[in-house]
Parts: sequence; C-alpha cells; structure tokens
Amino acid sequence: MIDASSASTCAPAAWGKSSPHPDERQFLAGPDTRLAELRRVLRIASELVRGFRGLHFAGPCVTVFGSARFGPEHRYYELARGVGGELARAGFTVMTGGGPGIMEAANRGARESGGASLGCNIELPHEQRPNPYLDRFLTFRYFFVRKLMLVKYSYGFIALPGGFGTLDEVFETAVLVQTGKIAGFPIVLMGRDYWAELLEFVRGPMLAERTIERADIERLFVTDSPAEAVQHVRECATARFGLRLERRRPSRLLGEHAP
Repeated sequence: MIDASSASTCAPAAWGKSSPHPDERQFLAGPDTRLAELRRVLRIASELVRGFRGLHFAGPCVTVFGSARFGPEHRYYELARGVGGELARAGFTVMTGGGPGIMEAANRGARESGGASLGCNIELPHEQRPNPYLDRFLTFRYFFVRKLMLVKYSYGFIALPGGFGTLDEVFETAVLVQTGKIAGFPIVLMGRDYWAELLEFVRGPMLAERTIERADIERLFVTDSPAEAVQHVRECATARFGLRLERRRPSRLLGEHAP
C-alpha cells in the first residue's frame, strides 16, 4: 500500500538503478520532480534539433557499423575500407559512429574516393576520439537520439563484424522493418564466416519456433563483396524509396552552410 503522504511529495523515492554518470543515475532513478523532468525533455529536444541541423545537408547516407577493435592490418578493416570507397563512388555519404576500427576504415574509404564522411558518436565512460577521416563529427548524450539520426538520414545499413553494439543496431533495424516503422530498409551483413553461427540460429530455432517469419530472414542480405553490398543498397534505395542522389542546397536567408 502506498503512503499518501509520500506519494504527494515533489521528489518520489528513487528506484535504486544506478549509472556512473550523475545525470544518468538521476534519470534511471525513476520519476523525478516535474521541473527536473521538464529540463530533461528540453535537453533531449535541444539534442534532437542539434542533430537535425548538423545533418541537414548530409545527403543520402548509408550507415556502416562494426567493431572499434580491428586495426588497419585486419582483413575486416580492409573490407570496411572497400565498402566506404564503393559507397562514395555510388554517391552516398558514409555515416559511422566516428571512432576507430571498422568505423575509421569506412570513413577512410569514403575520403580516399572523394566522398562525404560523417561520424555520429555517443558519450561513453571511456572517451572515444574521432577518427581522422571525418568531414563532420557529432556527439550525442542519448543512445536513442543517436539511433534516430542514423535511421533518419540513411537509406541502408551495412554491418561488419562487431560486438554487442553492432548486434543491437542490426536487430533494432530489423525490428523497425519487421514492424513497418521503416519500409524495406536494406540490411547487409558482411563477413560470412563471422555471421554464420548467428544466421544458423536465426534460420534454425527462431524460425522453427515461429518467433520470426521466413520473410524476416530474407531481409538480411549477406555478402563478402563491397561492390555487391553497395549495389544491393542502391537498388533498394532507388526502387523502394525513389531516391535521387542529389544534395540539398543551403539557404542564405537562414545562414546555412553545406559541409
């Protein structure tokens, strides 16, 4: 039974969840004062606006995700570099998390091929420095705001080998397509050997238990060819979305500048 006197206080009791960051710890503690919640909503809104303005002239993007732990000597780094180059030559802006590893490789490939290269970072306990191949680098506090930006400005998602973050992006995007929140968003998995056991699980127990449909599996396009991956994304973008690879023009009246 809830005590009426405690229920009427301005600051409800904390729920006991914790985080190293003071603001996140307060956010996860459950209901806060009305004023604190309003300030948080305004802060989230300002981050959304900053992202919208910062990426307004990004052009049609393709998001490339993968581990930050692969160095330039690794075969997956070279694979991502090839993907970045192919995307740039196809007219797409390459968007990544802006960090090292696969992200750096994709941005590097785009830069070397004369294309546009963007990074959307997330604030983490361990600071992540932007890689040197970015035309623009935005940092977000909230994961959901960052994810929104990656979906809003992209026409495809290419995932190379990675950890929990990469898996999160792959399956969240798959859910958005599955539920009709985004239509026909192409999802490409690169590195057949890396994804083999995961795909075996998806095609086996998940399908057998009918937790997914066969159409859900068919949305995942698997290849080791950068050219084939980009061709698939381009065909989906033009056929399903009617994409024309054109850049927005800045408004002098609004004081806008294209990157």
